[in-house]
Amino acid sequence: MERRHTPPGEQAQADALSESAYTATTTVNERGIVTGWSEGARRLLGYVSSEVVGLRAARLLADDVGERARRVVAGRERWSGAVALRHRDGSRLERRLLVHRRISEGPLAEWLIVSAVAGRVQLPGGEVLAEWVFRQSPGILAVFDVHLRLVRANAGMERALLLTEDDMRGLRLAEIVPHPLSDRAEAKMRMVLESGEVQHVPTGIRPAGVSAEHGWPASLAPLKDAGGRVCAVCLAAHHTVPEPLARQRMLLLNDTARIGTTPDARRTAQELADVAVPRLADFAAVELLEALQRGGEVPPVAPAGPVTMGRTAVQSVPGDGSVSPFSATEPLRYPAWSPVAQCLAKGHGAVYEVSDPAIARWAEEDPQAAWIRQAGTHSVMVVPMRARGATLGVALFGRHQRPEPFEADDVWLAEELTAKAAVSIHSAGRRTREQTTTMTLQRSLLPQTLPDQGALDIATRYLPAGSRAGVGGDWFDVIPLSGTRVALVVGDVVGHGIRASATMGRVRTAVRTLADVDLPPDELLAHLDDLVLHLSAEEGGTEGAAESAGGIGTTCLYAVYDPVSRRCMLARAGHPPPAVVSPDGAVRFLDVPAGPPLGLGGLPFETFETELDEGSLIALYTDGLLEPRDHDIDEALDKMFQALARPARTLDTVCDRVLTSMLTHRPDDDIALLIARTRALDTDRVATWDLVFDPAVVAEARRRATDQLTAWHLDDAAFITELVVSELITNAIRYGRPPIQLRLIHENNTLICEVFDSSSTTPHMRRARTFDEGGRGLLLVGQLAQRWGTRHAPTGKTVWAEQFLTTE
Repeated sequence: MERRHTPPGEQAQADALSESAYTATTTVNERGIVTGWSEGARRLLGYVSSEVVGLRAARLLADDVGERARRVVAGRERWSGAVALRHRDGSRLERRLLVHRRISEGPLAEWLIVSAVAGRVQLPGGEVLAEWVFRQSPGILAVFDVHLRLVRANAGMERALLLTEDDMRGLRLAEIVPHPLSDRAEAKMRMVLESGEVQHVPTGIRPAGVSAEHGWPASLAPLKDAGGRVCAVCLAAHHTVPEPLARQRMLLLNDTARIGTTPDARRTAQELADVAVPRLADFAAVELLEALQRGGEVPPVAPAGPVTMGRTAVQSVPGDGSVSPFSATEPLRYPAWSPVAQCLAKGHGAVYEVSDPAIARWAEEDPQAAWIRQAGTHSVMVVPMRARGATLGVALFGRHQRPEPFEADDVWLAEELTAKAAVSIHSAGRRTREQTTTMTLQRSLLPQTLPDQGALDIATRYLPAGSRAGVGGDWFDVIPLSGTRVALVVGDVVGHGIRASATMGRVRTAVRTLADVDLPPDELLAHLDDLVLHLSAEEGGTEGAAESAGGIGTTCLYAVYDPVSRRCMLARAGHPPPAVVSPDGAVRFLDVPAGPPLGLGGLPFETFETELDEGSLIALYTDGLLEPRDHDIDEALDKMFQALARPARTLDTVCDRVLTSMLTHRPDDDIALLIARTRALDTDRVATWDLVFDPAVVAEARRRATDQLTAWHLDDAAFITELVVSELITNAIRYGRPPIQLRLIHENNTLICEVFDSSSTTPHMRRARTFDEGGRGLLLVGQLAQRWGTRHAPTGKTVWAEQFLTTE
């Protein structure tokens, strides 16, 4: 099959359809010299700027039109038309150009030439676009058939007349708005049908509440079919407002900056009422749906039938006694036929005179409407509060001192004010729900109870941020390790909100997993650094990833305390150093090398080791503790040191003292605080033996272990302990290297057996086959002990097994 070669010029046009739209632009002076060349022009014709600027523009034309072009543009300020251009590869491109004459900075005028290159624009068909234009036009549009009955009305028409399209369909204008102005407009419509010419009416339509002298001008245009026959009449009207009134309303709209200044829904509702009174209404009340007041989700569909509201805000003109009738502490239940329920059901505002049947019935039958009579109200306006498709409640407005009634312009103005308040209230409710969800998630991911262990006395505190940013990703953890050791962890995930809390949960789980492997602190942080990098890569294409970057920037401090040796090993990744209080009250920072925050990759961490006296305090915290608004970092450190140094009976007292001395208000960032007091395991609870590297030593090891258990009054555990010691020492001699050491640790109701050898090979449990002579040792240990594992050191390893002792 012959393959057709597409010329580059044609390919440029084809490529343009698969790209976004752009504009090719060039400038040519009156002598025909190219003076400017855009990137769009390069994409269209293939020439770079240096190949074109300074040369004659005629070189870019596929046809010789020099003299004819000069005649066409002579004396014109603008020209448009189709021109054949020549691509750099020699191919021909037909393009429409728009040419403007303009005065340049130089002595000569120049021509600005532009050509739009359309990309693959995803737009609906013409009928859909026409429907969009009709429905969303800000002005008033309506279509009447040849019998002058309404067939279509846009949203502007609905707002102006306070009626829906369904309410008006099939009615004549004089029936929709009974008034002499409507009769005159209908007479003009008949003239349009007869003459096929556009007619103008100075006061063609009278919106609801507008007096006759303030009717809006309208244009009446014929709608013709393909044969030129008039099939319908289009009414288009626009809103005209007297200048003083327009200025007054503009000032009121500018005052919307006073609405929504805080995330508190009640405060926002009150701000709406305060702005509306007295410039829009003599009194105003804001009522929110009961579900919203309880902090729940508001359904997007307005409730049908009776509705229950809560009065959230109220305002009245100064000196007016109608405020008290508005005060309502009990829920307000409105029947389905009431103007409030109807407003919610229809989704748009409405204006009523006090003599309207709907208002008269409401004031007569519903005790909630008693204020209408008590205040002497003559005009009532009800406007729904909607935001992001959800209905939140209604705003009620009334006039009893101002003589003029509400009109359509007032409805539009009230809808603008309530929309601003509704968006703020909806956002506040969403933030509250998100913060509650985040707090619940955060607390569920933090330790619910501290584990039982004998190495440290521990107290913790967690304070969420009081700022609008929401809860962050701070956490703490206490992890029992083998050999009676305990790991302490404090960390801070970058960012706030649910994403930060979820990332914190993943990082905390990883820390616990790595801690179970008994990695030293520096290695643990290195693995954690890799994890954060992987999280960042996973979230790289997700929405909002830029905010959290998968946890990049997370800080962490990991410490391991051994009550046998009283040694503490620590490493930190971008985290503040821990403070230590010695038993004599001296406070100092531990000089732990400051590693980089997690997620940067490739940078080392370093372990710091120190010996702590029994009864020392270790304070681990997140940086929110040191960042209060009202004092600098040095002052914060002094206050923390002073609070830690003061004697206290309990660690809970120490925690509370630190927080109360350093905080005068809710913190701007989350605070996690962990304070631990060290214990030391009595030497008579630890027995250690160095053994020769000989299989015959197994019997000696069993005997020594049995004797030690007798000294500890643990004879009941002797049988299991002998088996465990035999298997562990046999494995060390068979697969390890000398020297070998056996250690027994007795702490409360736990007995730990540890065997050390200098080999780094990790033993693995395997299932022995039927005729195998070996392979059952670790399986037996796993069955006899509650836990067992391997702990690596810089040289060698320790295999340990832990038994839980029964107590009488």
